[in-house]
Amino acid sequence: MSLNKVMLIGNVGKDPEIRYVDAGVCSAILSLATTTPGYTLPNGTQVPERPEWHRVLLWRRPAEICERYVHKGDKLYIEGQLRTRSYTDKKGVIRYVTEIWADTIELLSPRPQSAETPQPQPQPQSPAPQTGTPSTSF
Repeated sequence: MSLNKVMLIGNVGKDPEIRYVDAGVCSAILSLATTTPGYTLPNGTQVPERPEWHRVLLWRRPAEICERYVHKGDKLYIEGQLRTRSYTDKKGVIRYVTEIWADTIELLSPRPQSAETPQPQPQPQSPAPQTGTPSTSF
């Protein structure tokens, strides 16, 4: 048995790169930053926080969601799996890249309400039912 699962919560480093490939299939690439908090050692030495950058690939519906709603600075929850690939650069050197192939994306940043979003209208209150005889005033 084996398991290859990644779960990240982080901030988008730049707007996603969107491409349509193979008969209109949407793909997205984004940079996601996660941060390990800093701490102080028992001897007083300060260890600063450490950011880690992740390259995330999304396909089909999750990529379309990215295209429409995800922007630089947004906080996201990403779930997927690690994949490593290699390529040969222009100088003939073999390079390795580790990426997250995301299956699930959740937007964690609150969306500002725009003018296009319909605002709920207050419902008129119905008069309270009256008991007894109605009174008339002239």
